[in-house]
Amino acid sequence: AIDHLADRAVFSVFRRTSEVPLFQIVKDPKLARKQGAFAVIAAGGRILKRGQELGRVLGVFDSKLKLVEA
Repeated sequence: AIDHLADRAVFSVFRRTSEVPLFQIVKDPKLARKQGAFAVIAAGGRILKRGQELGRVLGVFDSKLKLVEA
């Protein structure tokens, strides 16, 4: 799901639609010069990775994602 809020944009990753998001990928332009505009946040609110470049921030998923056959 993609949310466009007044101060940031959020892409949420769900396992099932009836659950809370497993991860949120957030772009917050206010934090661009301080901590980095992009962040990956886990379900409990813990920030897994923060940075200036989206590609590097998404690197947190490199070892966790696996292809699942339906």
